[in-house]
This record gives sequence, C-alpha cells and structure tokens, in this order.
Amino acid sequence: MIQEALSCLAEEMNIYFRNKLKINEDKAVVSGILNADGSIAIREENKVIITLVNVERETVKNNNVVPNTSQPVNINLYVLLSAYFSAVNYPEALRFLSFVIGYVQQKNVFTRSNTPQLDSNINKLVLEMENLSTEKMNNVWAALGAKYMPSVMYKMRMLTIDGSVIREYRPEVSGVQQ
Repeated sequence: MIQEALSCLAEEMNIYFRNKLKINEDKAVVSGILNADGSIAIREENKVIITLVNVERETVKNNNVVPNTSQPVNINLYVLLSAYFSAVNYPEALRFLSFVIGYVQQKNVFTRSNTPQLDSNINKLVLEMENLSTEKMNNVWAALGAKYMPSVMYKMRMLTIDGSVIREYRPEVSGVQQ
C-alpha cells in the first residue's frame, strides 16, 4: 500500500510536469536519497525525489475495535520531496520545488474519481505540508545521511493497512545485459 501510494504521487506529478513544461521525461521518482553504503541512490540528476521518511499510526480512536481481533491499522506517511539537481542547475531545483508546492496546493486530495490510477485498495490520500523548523529539517537530513537539498515535507494521510489486502511487489528488472 505504501509503495502504491507513493508511486501514484510520482505518476501524477510526472503528468503535471509533462503538461506544464512540455517535457517527455519523468522528473519525479520514488527513491531513497542514499544507498546503505552511502552512495547516491539514483543515477540521474535533475529529478524530484519522493522519499518516505517516517510512518506513524493515526491516533484517532476507533470505537469499533473488537478486543483480541486483527483490525486494519490507519497510518500517515511523512514524505520528503527533494529537488536533486546539479550545482549549476540550482535555480532549476528551486523552480521544480515551486512546481511541486504549486501542484500539491492545487491537488492535495487524491480520490479514485480525480485520480484514476489510485490503487483500488486506497480510498483517499490527503497531503498536508509540514512546517519544519531549520533545526528539524537539519535533523531529517542528518538522519538520511545526506547533504541538504531544496525540499519540502508533506504528511500523507491516511492509509489503511489490512493484512488481507497486502500484495507481493516485484519490481521490474531493467538494464540487464545479455
């Protein structure tokens, strides 16, 4: 469910970028910032990286919980959207960050009626910009082990995780040489 939600966001942003900027390439990618060995996780620069930085359980009480039964859990995702552009393209990084904020400002609620590619097991996603102080943002980047990039944090509310609907995900293998 998490992968489906973030992939849907990337796909929607790419459609927006293609229409707004008249480009053919995908600019938004779902990826970590760094690999476990400290190397950069994506190969291409000039991208908007969508990174999951935290998962929290929704704290709204559910009065319908039956003790000793397996109930779905509602979670919120904290998603960092970073403009990963080369140093000479810093103004372009700021431009894309503005596009990201503008896009989410105009479409912060994703439903199946306004987002046909939204996974059938997701009813609705709502994006809310998080106000992080400079200190908190520094802590996020330090936890990621990376140097700061122009970025914005959003809280993606609310996914319902039910063990009965989790599917296996096998990413497509590309670039394999024969």
